[in-house]
Amino acid sequence: MDIIQQAEDFVFAHFKDKLSPSYTYHNFNHTVRVVQATEKLIEKEPVSQTEKTALLLAAWFHDTGYTDGGEHHEQRSIGVLRDFAQNRSIDPETLSLASQLIAATEFSNEPKTKPEQIIRDADSAHFADPNYLALCELLREEWKLLGHKQYTDLEWALENRHILAQCHRYYSDYAKRKWQPLKDVNIGLVQQRINELEAEQVKNAGKKKKTEKEERPDRGIETMFRTTLNNHTHLSQIADSKANILLSVNAIIISIALSTLIPKLDSPSNIHLVIPTFIMIMFSVVSIIFAILSTKPKVTRGSFTREEIGQKNINLLFFGNFYKMPVDEYVWAMNEMMKDKEYLYDSMIKDLYYLGIVLNRKYKMLRITYNVFMTGIIVSVIAFVLAFRSVTI
Repeated sequence: MDIIQQAEDFVFAHFKDKLSPSYTYHNFNHTVRVVQATEKLIEKEPVSQTEKTALLLAAWFHDTGYTDGGEHHEQRSIGVLRDFAQNRSIDPETLSLASQLIAATEFSNEPKTKPEQIIRDADSAHFADPNYLALCELLREEWKLLGHKQYTDLEWALENRHILAQCHRYYSDYAKRKWQPLKDVNIGLVQQRINELEAEQVKNAGKKKKTEKEERPDRGIETMFRTTLNNHTHLSQIADSKANILLSVNAIIISIALSTLIPKLDSPSNIHLVIPTFIMIMFSVVSIIFAILSTKPKVTRGSFTREEIGQKNINLLFFGNFYKMPVDEYVWAMNEMMKDKEYLYDSMIKDLYYLGIVLNRKYKMLRITYNVFMTGIIVSVIAFVLAFRSVTI
């Protein structure tokens, strides 16, 4: 497996197992965005193959230290990278450069080389993202959940304008040319937001305003649900991808056996290959069966009654509970659910719960499939070796 693919799998498992859910911004989703930005800059900026590999490793591992807190996380991230590299054949020069690039992501450091400029710009690519205002809300929520600092809407907008306009700049030629104009657009949007908030502040002067305690919980809850759903979806995609890989590999093994080995078994001189071939095909078929079972969908009835809606027994967020219903009935049911905050949140919780049940089943089947496949490979090789030895003896 390619070392970058191994890095992606390692970092995903590292975040899934060790990162606190409070990190709504510095998580696997942010890391993927930085990797994608790094790949874009590698395409546009002249770098060597060693620098390219080091940049991608640094992009994957640059925030892994957040599992033990945000302060000085760069050095801990370097440690995670070195732990990853211990049992893998990574060129020492590439590993050293990747560590140097992770250290360069510290905001106070001034990048000195082209690779350092690329990784710094990739880590700041969200400043030019069309969804910048939504992304920075994730960081705001993270700081709140971790107890760092809480901002009012106006304070947060002013802080963002300060960072964008006075504290940050792009370094690479491509980022200056392509991302800076997009960043300028975001500065304008932030300024527009500031103007709106200041106007609203003046308008509401003297009136009783809702406290932050009344306003914020819904936003935090929605962010939590969104982040958890994204993680569940990504895990499901990974499971389906692994199942497809196993299906393809075993299908290839069976096709090769059918076209190459089996036609030769009629010959008396090849009679010793019958049992090893049967063993190999048997394990491949069992692996395919379990891989199919891991992705097999569960059929539901697809309908509900108004009494069930009144009793809050139906989760309308799952398509399997409504796909047979007329659209007007579904619209009515959704409106009823949205009127009841408790019913709405219960439905979202149940949706996440049953997604988790499905994921558990998928990964349990995949674990069995990998064990069967691994055992089949080992047993088949041993059987072929014993068969050939029996002939030579």
